[in-house]
Amino acid sequence: MSMFNKLFGKPKQETNALTTIDKLNETLEMLEKKEKVLLKKAAAEVEKARDFTRSKNKRAAIQCLKRKRLYEQQIEQLGNFQLRLHDQMILLEGAKATTETVDALRTGAAAMKAMQKATNIDDVDKTMDEINEQTENMKQIQEALSTPIGAAADFDEDELEAELEELEGAELEEQLLQPATTAPAAPVHVPAGRQPARPAPQKRTAEEDELAALQAEMAL
Repeated sequence: MSMFNKLFGKPKQETNALTTIDKLNETLEMLEKKEKVLLKKAAAEVEKARDFTRSKNKRAAIQCLKRKRLYEQQIEQLGNFQLRLHDQMILLEGAKATTETVDALRTGAAAMKAMQKATNIDDVDKTMDEINEQTENMKQIQEALSTPIGAAADFDEDELEAELEELEGAELEEQLLQPATTAPAAPVHVPAGRQPARPAPQKRTAEEDELAALQAEMAL
């Protein structure tokens, strides 16, 4: 059995992994505190050795340096312990991430399998065939409703188009000839000496000139 399985086993044991990581963190904090204490003790022994050196007490100074060496050995050992704990935490955190990833993939695969089981490819093809058939039937119904029936079915579309063109041409011709065929107004007899002032001729617009020219051509 691999280290991964020993630590985690099944995904349900994730709580144990978290507890282990928390325990490692607590141990690291304890070792770091102990290391700080030993560093202070080693520094204190160095100061004592200096004091004994100043007082010419060589033996006492050497004893202080020996204790300093012992503290340094413990500090080095604590450093190795911390390094191993850090390595263990990195392995555990990596294994935990791997377990979570595998569990997520397993859940996704199960969900996809369930959806595929609920949606069979044959059912999809059948549904698409039904939709296509219904669409085609609707097109046929719409074409049937738009097809003329009765007497309207016998009308010739070309003849109707030609008749419509004749009507449009006659309407246009009537509009063009309407000003020329308008009867002039009856003259008004006015007693002599009372002739009204003749209105000043108004300038014709370009449209009126064009209409008059067209009427003259048709009169010819």
